[in-house]
Amino acid sequence: MRTLTVAAFMSLDCVMQAPGGPQEDTDGDFRFGGWVVPYADEDFGQAMGELFSQPFELLLGRRTYDIFAAYWPGVQADSEDHGIAELFNSVPKHVATHRPATLAWQNSHALPGNLVDAIHALKQQDGPRLLTQGSGELVRQLLAAGLVDELRLITFPILLGRGKRLFDDNAHPSAFTLAQSRCTPGGVLINRYERSGEVKTGSFM
Repeated sequence: MRTLTVAAFMSLDCVMQAPGGPQEDTDGDFRFGGWVVPYADEDFGQAMGELFSQPFELLLGRRTYDIFAAYWPGVQADSEDHGIAELFNSVPKHVATHRPATLAWQNSHALPGNLVDAIHALKQQDGPRLLTQGSGELVRQLLAAGLVDELRLITFPILLGRGKRLFDDNAHPSAFTLAQSRCTPGGVLINRYERSGEVKTGSFM
């Protein structure tokens, strides 16, 4: 059995829309695309390297898949992104899509049938962890189904005010333990949470 890790960039108000560039996702007239870029220092790069240092397979929603498929196969050997490009191009990619015939990026596989059932079946298999990137709609469904074992939340010191958010009101109540935390010189919080059971309550009265 393998685990499922959700990795996400988010603002202080939990917006995760279009972190990488102005044209990445302009839905809702979102105008802050590329808000991660000013914080991409050496410490940030090291955190990304650590995230991808252990074996993984990608689990992606269709919009994120299309963005990735348009970029990573074309990364040149002399680019600073070449190492991650090699990883992303080679690993299996499991995609939530209604258009399986259009998955042209190498080693891509459409999730069959019911999404939750398909991901539950993937988790029952032997193999490396499943790792999401972006894919907000997919992640919200995973959280609602209680399928997430680990959260890698990279929180940036900005308020965006509007945009697609990581969390909604449908997440399955779950307790997590903070397993690792650090802050970059630019104020980016890099936190790793491991699922630790059900939510416990008490009273001060």
